[in-house]
Amino acid sequence: MRRLRWLSVALALILVAAACGRGDDSDSSAATTQAPGGSATTVDANAPTTTADKCAGQTLQATDVGVSATEITVTVMADTGSPLAPGLFQGNVDAMKAYADYVNENGGIACRKLVVKSWDSKLDPTESKNGIIDACSNSLAMVGSNALFNPDPQPLKDCADKTGAKTGLPDIAALANDINEVCNPTTYVVQAVTETCPINLNGPRPLKAIVGATKYYVDNFGPDLHGLFLVPGDLPTTVQSATPQIAAQESVGIKWDGTPKVSGRDEQPAYTPRIQAAKAAGATYMYMGSNDRAMIKLRKEAKAQGLDTVKVWACSLACYTKLFISEGGADIEGTYVWMQFLPFEEADANPGLKSYSDAIGADKVDSFGAQAWQGAMAFKYVIDGIVEKDGPNAVTRASLLDGLKNIKGFDADGWSGENTLRGVSDCVVVLQVKSGKFERVFPTEKGKLECDPSYVTTVNIDTVAEAAKIQ
Repeated sequence: MRRLRWLSVALALILVAAACGRGDDSDSSAATTQAPGGSATTVDANAPTTTADKCAGQTLQATDVGVSATEITVTVMADTGSPLAPGLFQGNVDAMKAYADYVNENGGIACRKLVVKSWDSKLDPTESKNGIIDACSNSLAMVGSNALFNPDPQPLKDCADKTGAKTGLPDIAALANDINEVCNPTTYVVQAVTETCPINLNGPRPLKAIVGATKYYVDNFGPDLHGLFLVPGDLPTTVQSATPQIAAQESVGIKWDGTPKVSGRDEQPAYTPRIQAAKAAGATYMYMGSNDRAMIKLRKEAKAQGLDTVKVWACSLACYTKLFISEGGADIEGTYVWMQFLPFEEADANPGLKSYSDAIGADKVDSFGAQAWQGAMAFKYVIDGIVEKDGPNAVTRASLLDGLKNIKGFDADGWSGENTLRGVSDCVVVLQVKSGKFERVFPTEKGKLECDPSYVTTVNIDTVAEAAKIQ
């Protein structure tokens, strides 16, 4: 059964995948990273950051749940076994397992072996809650997780540590869609936090949106771009999640001729009326808010109907897939894709990117897995900081949460834009499909992201009310 990506992408339109690890090749170059607390330090890009002298002579202890004298256990929870979308976030699990192997081959973590447990949340809120409860009982933290339906964060917030104190369970999520998880005080998110917590759901509220790529299109193709935003319409929440992007792109110059809903189940004939509407409007801009398969069908139908006025065919990270290239063929030539991390094609340009690619295998690199890898890196950065300051027996949930609060400028060793794991990076890179390959077009310099505060905008909207207007 084919792996379905539409649901995940639709529920996370502002998907920001970023990840990296320490390189394991023979290059002895150094990389600059941000340590917990925000002070820049220079580290060997090929060496584990926990030095052997911190372990020498230590009698290791079991310091908290998930921390024994020999192992540190974490849980990755991901939607992998739902019949609706089998294997949806398997990339998160694969990445965390690979990261554990990588770390253990390079000296371990806090003088111990890193062990990764996995929990299948199955696109089911009950299974998500059960996974949190299990992690609370067995793991130091949840790391690299991606469970879309996670509406009850109370077990995270109230999780008791070894002493019985309700310290909370650290949750370094690769992606968090549910606003209840996003605003849980022990949750930190690699992808992005667009909400302002606590959230007032009654009326308009401020939401951040990334418009760097949209500004690039407007700057290069003129201020009069207009067309369709294809809204992922399978669930009320997917429609709501599209509304900030619609408003944000409009705020920087895009004019909408329509915002039709699409479904992950739509076949190509369903796109006929959408292309007809675009032809009637003389559309110059088409943005796919769903996934790679939807964009392929849209472009094939456009070709069949002879739609030739479009200057920009744009998609999010959802189209940055091998499937998009292999199944789209000549029909997807010229499509733009934007993201907030250096592309996999540039593995040699960044030691961390190379670490992920080498560990997981170049044929298995996956944007969701990349986010999980970055979450694991953030976890290890904080643990390394604890060990450096207070020794390997100071690792507890409380010390981990304290370190996470103080992360500033986390950029996964330069693979992604700087973030606090509580906000949104203002860095982007734009790729375009050329001759059957993804090639960067902005910025043009390999290994570089374009960062600008104006690339993140805030819109004040009532997502429920705006979603109700979309038919």
